[in-house]
Amino acid sequence: KSLSDPSSDTEETHTDLAISNSFQTQEEVHAFRKQQRIRVYGTDVPNPFRTFDDLASRYEIRAYLRQNLTNAGYDMPTPIQMQAVPIILHGRDIMACAPTGSGKTLAFILPILHDLKGPEKTGYRALIISPTRELAQQIFREIKKLSVGRKFKICVLTKATAATQAQDPKLRQKFDILISTPLRLVHAIQQEQMELNHVRHLILDEADKLLDLGFLTQTDEIFAACTHPHLQKSLFSATIPAGIESLASTVMRSPLRVVIGSKNAATETITQRLVYVGAEEGKLIAVRQMIQAGKLRPPVLVFVQSIERAKELFHELVYDGINVDVIHSERTKAQRDAVVEGFRAGKIWVLIATELMARGLDFKGVNLVVNYDFPQTVQSYIHRIGRTGRAGRAGEAVTYFTRDDVQYLKRVRVRCAGLDADSQETRNLKQRPVERKTINTMSSYDKKRIAHKREIVANQKKRKAEAEGAEDEETPRKKSKWVVEGERKEMEKEGGRVG
Repeated sequence: KSLSDPSSDTEETHTDLAISNSFQTQEEVHAFRKQQRIRVYGTDVPNPFRTFDDLASRYEIRAYLRQNLTNAGYDMPTPIQMQAVPIILHGRDIMACAPTGSGKTLAFILPILHDLKGPEKTGYRALIISPTRELAQQIFREIKKLSVGRKFKICVLTKATAATQAQDPKLRQKFDILISTPLRLVHAIQQEQMELNHVRHLILDEADKLLDLGFLTQTDEIFAACTHPHLQKSLFSATIPAGIESLASTVMRSPLRVVIGSKNAATETITQRLVYVGAEEGKLIAVRQMIQAGKLRPPVLVFVQSIERAKELFHELVYDGINVDVIHSERTKAQRDAVVEGFRAGKIWVLIATELMARGLDFKGVNLVVNYDFPQTVQSYIHRIGRTGRAGRAGEAVTYFTRDDVQYLKRVRVRCAGLDADSQETRNLKQRPVERKTINTMSSYDKKRIAHKREIVANQKKRKAEAEGAEDEETPRKKSKWVVEGERKEMEKEGGRVG
């Protein structure tokens, strides 16, 4: 069956390579996958591994990597790591769908570092694309942690690093791994400031976002710039809708598809609640009731649908006696870095965010996610609530909905029940943000009074402008002294000529 065929979800269509030392029979392999809720679609699928020691012995993983795994606290692999790492080590293209917080980042970093062996001065050999700069920085930190003992040169492409490499093209050859957002990299490619012909590993983290309409053109240009004949492509995400999956399969070579747990599902460690609040004003009341009842246990992430609403909610909660801040793309790089660091350090209790800004970020120990604005897609819902319940920890997600959100409610309720909401009907449903009222607690009387006052001021300005216009038509405009002086001199000249 085709990887893009939704019907292929009903059965595994793979044949395995030779049984490894850790598995005695093919039945053991199938039983282990079933136990770990690993589903694989494709042919010639490498076997999973049980432990990191098993991986090290089977693939002769370099000693420094094994030591760094131990030092970083990685005792046991997660299901996505068990299956994805061998696939990448075998040189196969992969589409991996696993819940948020399930260890996807390590699943592609580990095999890449092993394959690159050590630093070389041939230019970039691995390229990792992420939708946000914050996620790129997080991946950078993980690579640095796992590459201790090897002097790999890793570059996070920013405006500053791009300018430096543009001035000295030879500097690009010193780097081994490049991490970038799509727009920044495409700009460098178009300015002929980036060469990607040596890239052997191309990874799309949060692949569903990078292949949707917002990023698709940029991602396509990046694919075209990676011209290595043996380019290996890896796509990782918590959700891969059927349309994205079909699109991705057109640019990959016989990819293997790995699904952990239910397709497009959140991790089972998250307690999910849907709360009806009636109208828009009910959301703010519900949040403040949680604060007063002591149910808002920090750290807390609050999601809204737009930058404007993030600002509005921040200005409402900033005086409620909690340490709250906001992160969105209109804030400066320094401000966003300070907010992320403050949230990680526990200085910020409640962080208000737009979805894209927080996508993929691994905030340790988030206790609660609040969907202040109802998400319009199942994928959006999964990525949002996936900021809690990470790495096996328990978490809670509360989603508010109003009468205006009912059209989107069914799909999320189905997903909360653990069923597949990715039907053709829901995929074809036109998605657009709900038009919502401004977030504030001002009474309707005060709102009307302010609106009436503004109307009076506007009418006064209008009448004044009309009066000035009428006066200008009746009274000749006063001439400036420069014009008067010029006319006087001209008249004197004319008088002289007549005399």
